[in-house]
Amino acid sequence: MEFRTLENLVEAGFEGFVPVSQLKSGGIYADGDRQADADLDRPGVYMVVRKDDSEPAFVPEGSGGHFKGKNPNVPIDELRANWVKDTCVVYIGKAGGGSSGATLRRRISQYIRFGSGEPVGHWGGRYIWQLEDADNLLFCWRPAKYAGNRLEDAGELESELISEFKASYDGQRPFANLKD
Repeated sequence: MEFRTLENLVEAGFEGFVPVSQLKSGGIYADGDRQADADLDRPGVYMVVRKDDSEPAFVPEGSGGHFKGKNPNVPIDELRANWVKDTCVVYIGKAGGGSSGATLRRRISQYIRFGSGEPVGHWGGRYIWQLEDADNLLFCWRPAKYAGNRLEDAGELESELISEFKASYDGQRPFANLKD
């Protein structure tokens, strides 16, 4: 899979591409697209992507929540060191997998609530909230599919995507992924 452009992600089966600003204001699908809504009520993988390919600007204090009293912000030098050029993907996450019953809707909602300052358990991916243009980032997703009578495992899908990303970018994970 290629991770350079939004078109690459569409070709790989990702859908949505909903701006953070829309998610914060209340919804993934304002038009009531029933199939899209049904897809979000399943496990799967999601990505946070940045359309703008210019150098990012970082803020010292992002909007992330202080989960369990921990400050989610890191020094700007650390953010710069983790930035990956020539990709639109800044984070790869999962919803469900293993024994987790999380859905895409629930996990994306947690991530957005964390980014709105709530002390929510979505510590992974917190670096995106220190991007100056965080509200312009897009969320896209790919629901898990059935292979025969078995549903793909979202954790395995996430691991595969991160591995593919690392193979394409000299061992670097996406900007906000802090572990494989």
